[in-house]
This record gives sequence, C-alpha cells and structure tokens, in this order.
Amino acid sequence: MMQVFTSPPLLLLPFTLLLFHPVSPVHGGHVLAFPGEFSHWLNMRTIIEELVKRNHSVTILVPDASPSVNYNNSRDAAKFNFLIFKVSYSREEYVGTMQEFIHFSMYESHTSSPLQKIIKMNYFMGRTLDFGKQQCDGVLKNQQLMAILQESAFDVVLQDPLAMCGDLVADMLGVPLVLSLRFSFGSVMERHCGHAPLPLSYVPLAPLPYNDRMTFTERLINMVTYVASSTLTELAWKLSVNKYYSEIKGTPSSVCETMGKADVWLIRTFWDIETPRPTPPNFKYVGGLHCKPANQLPEDLEAFVQSSGDAGIIVASFGSMVTNLTMQHANIIATAFGQIPQKVIWRYRGEPPTALAPNTKISDWIPQNDLLGHAKTKAFVTHGGTNGLYEAVFHGVPLVGVPLFGDQPDNLARMSRLGTAIVLDFNHLTAEELAEALHVVINQPSYRTNMQRLSAVHRDQPVTPLSTAVFWVEFVMRHGGARHLRLASYDLNWFQYHSLDTSAALLVALMTVAALWWVGLRCILRQCRRRAGREKKD
Repeated sequence: MMQVFTSPPLLLLPFTLLLFHPVSPVHGGHVLAFPGEFSHWLNMRTIIEELVKRNHSVTILVPDASPSVNYNNSRDAAKFNFLIFKVSYSREEYVGTMQEFIHFSMYESHTSSPLQKIIKMNYFMGRTLDFGKQQCDGVLKNQQLMAILQESAFDVVLQDPLAMCGDLVADMLGVPLVLSLRFSFGSVMERHCGHAPLPLSYVPLAPLPYNDRMTFTERLINMVTYVASSTLTELAWKLSVNKYYSEIKGTPSSVCETMGKADVWLIRTFWDIETPRPTPPNFKYVGGLHCKPANQLPEDLEAFVQSSGDAGIIVASFGSMVTNLTMQHANIIATAFGQIPQKVIWRYRGEPPTALAPNTKISDWIPQNDLLGHAKTKAFVTHGGTNGLYEAVFHGVPLVGVPLFGDQPDNLARMSRLGTAIVLDFNHLTAEELAEALHVVINQPSYRTNMQRLSAVHRDQPVTPLSTAVFWVEFVMRHGGARHLRLASYDLNWFQYHSLDTSAALLVALMTVAALWWVGLRCILRQCRRRAGREKKD
C-alpha cells in the first residue's frame, strides 16, 4: 500500500493559507501542479510562487524520489501544500540515469555511429517512460491519494509534460489543464497533440540548429527528422503509454487525446530568439518568465567583483545537471580563464581543477541572475540552457557558448546567428580557443550591441512573460477553461483534417466531367464520320 504524505496536511490547508497570507477580497483559486525536475522545476516554481502571491493556493504532487523539489524545506512548506507519493525507484537511480544520458551526450555521442545513437536514445527514452509510468502508478493507483484529489475541488491542473500523467489526472478529475513546456523532441507533442501547424519548408523541428531559411539539405534533414520523430514517438506511445492510459480510464484512450484537451499551452520561448511560425491561439509564448532585475550581491561576492577594476568579470556556468566534467576539460577551461584579465566566477562542482588561476572563484552555487545583471559583467560562458540564455538576454550580456546536450546546440546556434555569441565545440575545446573567444566577445562592441538590441526587444512587451503566464492560468480558472481557443481540428478525423474527402470528391467530379466530355466528344466524332461517309456515298 503506497502511503501519502502531506506537508502541511491537506485538511489544514485553509488555516495554513490564512496564517501565511493576508485575507483578500480577490477569489483565490486552487491549483494542482505537476512539476518537472531540475531546470524545469525552476520555471514551474516561478509561476506557482506568483500564483501564491495573488492569493491562490497551490498543491504540488511530487514523488518522494524527486532530486529537485525539496518538499522538506520549511519555507516552501509555508508557501505550498506538498502531496508526496511513493515511487518504486530511488532518487539515486533517477539521477544516475540522467547523468548517464549527459555523459553519453558529452563524451561519447560525437564518436558514435548513427545506429549507436539510435540504440542509446531508444534506451534512454525507455528508461524515461519507465520512470514516468512508475510516477503514474504512484498517483493513479493510489486510491487514498486519488480520493484526496477528488475531494479537493481544484480549479486547474498545471503540468510540465516531463512529469507524466498530469493530463490524465486532469481528465479524470474533470479539471481544466494548462501545460508548460519548452519543446518536445521533433515537436511531436506540439504537432500531434497541440495541432500546431509547422510547415517543414521554413520551420525547423526542435532541436535542429537551423534557422527559418534552410538550404535544400537542411530541409531534407528536417523532413527525415519529422518522419522519424513522429513514427518513433507514436510507436512508443502506442506500445506503452496509450495502453496504460486506456487501462486506467477503462476506455480506449491515448496521450494525445488527453493532452490535446489542454486549454492553454505555455511555451517557454519567445519571438526574440524563436523563428516566426503559425501558432494555435491557445499557444502562449512566455520565454524568460523567470527573469527579473538583479539584486544586491552578498558582501564577499561583491568585494570579489569590485576587485576586478575596469576589466570586469566573466560569469561561467554549465548548469545544475552537469557535475561530471573530467579533470582534463576542467583544466582546459581553468587555463583559459587564467589567460584573461577579467576576474571569473565559475559555478563548478567536483574536485577543483589543478590549473585553477588566482583570478577565478569557483562555487557549487552562484546567484547567476544577480551576477549577469551586475554592471561589471562582461560576458557569460554557458552551456546554452534556456533559463541561463534568457537571463543573459534579459540583462544584455554577450555569450561564449559550449553546448553539451539537449536543445543547447539549437539555442546557441540561434544566438550565434543573431551576432550575440561565439559557439565552441566541447570535445575539441582548447584553452587558447576559449581565451580568444572571450577576448573577441568582450572587445568587439558588436556582440554587446546586438545582445542589448535583443534585450530591448525581449523587454518591450505589454506585460512581462510571467504576468502573461499567470494571466492565462487565472483565465482558465475564472472561466472553467478556454474552449473558445480550441481548434476545430480536434473534432476532425485524419482524412477530414487533410481535406482528403473533399479532394477525393473534387477529383471524382473532375473525372466524371472529363469522362462525360470524352464520351460526348467521341459521339460527336462518330456522328461526323457517319455524316462524312454518307456524303461520300451520295
């Protein structure tokens, strides 16, 4: 029997809200959140913290093996209500699989054959689905937990699709659904479940590092990616997830059937770096929703920054998930930092590099947003994760990018095309190359000018991305959904959607007209021949 823990207990939630939040005449909604892990949790947390500030209560469903959501934190317990459910895997097992994927992407992928990459990616996809199904079991097959959810009268479910089955829970509870995501591989989720039209001639599928003016070869690769990603994803869903959904519901169902019921899709990118494309009216682009003005640095960090003088500082981070830099790569990066006049603040975990120079300060955590917003920051060395990328855009800091995995090559390719970044190859990186790239980005004004222009575009919106995201969550709560934004394509079958029935009807009509015309012509010709024959006889 799986046990449910709550912090604080759900029955005491109204009293907890009264204690920690002032009474307001504004109606407070009740949000059920399914967060993703790692950087995905940061984005979800930003949205739900703002919802709490606006007098809404938020309940977070989180597995007890979560490596990211600290449900034992007393400050978070004062803001949110955690419902912790047990899963059959351990935190170490989950993190180990993620680290195995990152290690393959960083150190093995570039020397692997296409077949080896497919086999590895299939393995990682299978492991991810296994974790997801175990999370689903922890919620949907836990009668005590489902009874609590049924009785709680939620107004909306907010889900990161990285956390599986939030859409199925919303469907079973009869509650509106809002999705929050950056992208899905091959954009399959957006295309198949969200019915987003993505013309292959000028919309590169994620995470291909192309722009919207592709060459013939790039369009060919885009087409192959479209077919392969669609086939493999649908096959994985059909063989595994769709059967699970049907079993739980007791009727035939699928991922896209339940996910397609989402009232609003919050897409965590924006038209500052995203290429233009047609989008459904319920797709809302909110890239950079976590960005905010910089706060004052801690005294010791401020003193280090000020000690840089006119040279300024470099901020370096390869994200929260990268903890496996080899000593060789760490020393290459450390040597490069030692060759520049700037001071460096580097988010780094593990054994300190032996080549660490006096101008470099390493720490396992840094206030990245506050450092990027500091007047003395000259450049940002980054792996190209979306969160860090948008913080750099927000503060107008040019980049030296070293992509490692996922959507990072695509993200940094976009920044390079916009003239805001120099991108380097991790597996062929040299200290001299990195030092030279930093010198160019810092001393050629075009990089900072282009990034500041991009920052101005990003900031010039009627409201902030966070306000947009929260508005649409509240809109769905106020109106019980947003069905007026739902495309009619959901109610069409595949041949109606592609107009095959009308095309067939037109084709039959044209062929009938052509056949009648041909029959009539033959009759006329036959009559003419007969008349000519009679005239000859006469």
